[in-house]
Amino acid sequence: MSYSDTKQHNQHKKTNLKTALSMAAGALLGTGAIVHEAKAEILTDWQFDSAFLYYSEADRVTAAEIIVSANKTFANDEVLNVKLTIDSLTGASANGAVVQAQAQTFTRPSGEGQYVSQAGDTPLDDTFKDTRVQLNAQWTQPVAEHYTASIGGHLSKEFDYLSLGLNGNLALDFYNKNSTISLGFSHFQDRFTPIGGIPKPYASMLIGDSNSPSWHEDFAATRIASGDNKITSDVLVGFTQVINRRMITQFNYSYSMVRGYLTDPFKIVSVLNQAGTAQDYIYEHRPDERKKQSVFAQTKYHFDQGLLNSVLDFSYRYMWDDWQINSHTLDSTLHIPLASRFGKASYLQPHIRYYQQSAAGFYRPYTFVEQVSNGSSEENFISADYRIGAMTAVTLGLKYGFSLNNGNDFSVRLEYYRQMPNNAGFDQPSELANLTVYPVVQAVIFQLSYSFL
Repeated sequence: MSYSDTKQHNQHKKTNLKTALSMAAGALLGTGAIVHEAKAEILTDWQFDSAFLYYSEADRVTAAEIIVSANKTFANDEVLNVKLTIDSLTGASANGAVVQAQAQTFTRPSGEGQYVSQAGDTPLDDTFKDTRVQLNAQWTQPVAEHYTASIGGHLSKEFDYLSLGLNGNLALDFYNKNSTISLGFSHFQDRFTPIGGIPKPYASMLIGDSNSPSWHEDFAATRIASGDNKITSDVLVGFTQVINRRMITQFNYSYSMVRGYLTDPFKIVSVLNQAGTAQDYIYEHRPDERKKQSVFAQTKYHFDQGLLNSVLDFSYRYMWDDWQINSHTLDSTLHIPLASRFGKASYLQPHIRYYQQSAAGFYRPYTFVEQVSNGSSEENFISADYRIGAMTAVTLGLKYGFSLNNGNDFSVRLEYYRQMPNNAGFDQPSELANLTVYPVVQAVIFQLSYSFL
């Protein structure tokens, strides 16, 4: 079977994976920005940071990612950063249908071929496969006394997805550079051409003999276009304050406006009878606009000789949007210096992250025949995607790093991720009572990083 036939793209899924996979910021306006300690030495040559990251969900998606970032500082404190990211994703992706007590048959997104989900199993399409190449460039320089400006570009290409973006930032230092305020923006334009085209919202998934003479015509009737666009504009206002020689804080507010095609073309919703048996599968339908806001606060504190001379990094983020999703994120690391290893000091860094999210107003784990027949597909949005449902997630990890005698740095990180979807108050039909409607998702994250001159 060809690559285009076996590949199922899920851009929303990969966005979530990148959050879990890559702590390095891909864009200037990342809402989880980290306060970095300034280096005293101005480098005259290129400095390189590289990383290999492996992410694996139990029985689902597996991802491998390579990141190479290069920095060069010029004579007048101008800084050029160029970053290349290549990742590959394979495995099984949840299609949105609810688990059943009997086997279920689904048509692949391309319309070519079908697959079967066994009784009692969460329906997964195991042909999920994609490769992404992303290039980011950023130029930063002083533009006046106490003012620093930055501008950058973004290019990302996948088999069925193209993303182009620009970003900029202006920062003002005052109080002897102990305080900084910044204003940033970013703008992205994306083009999505999914395999099989854009499904018609609420259209029934065509299931049957794909070799029949009328199959392609019938399948085309469930499609409305070959592709669609999405535009994202972000604004961020930030404030950083050095409290004393041990403590630094940062506060951000961000506003994001997304317009265009926001539906996942590969997600479906089960249509059940009153007993809970699937009668049909319809394609989901999401709004074509989303407004998101978030506030972010972070503190770093150095304990000096107390508490092992460690550095505590703690952050909190609250996000809300007009889809009625709100989330809380608590994230903390503790940087603990160790005795000298390999000629230079080494360290351990435990990590814990807690995430809690409410469900979107149009999230439904399933719907019923009566609701579909009485509803309007143009006005009633619906999605069974668990990633916009109610959930709690926890990440636990440990990082070990050390410096080599030549000044280069090496680190290894291992983390465990557990995502626990919750019932957001939906009645459960009798036939689903003994089935796992909200399955737990578990993943392991492994990363190797190497920085060199």
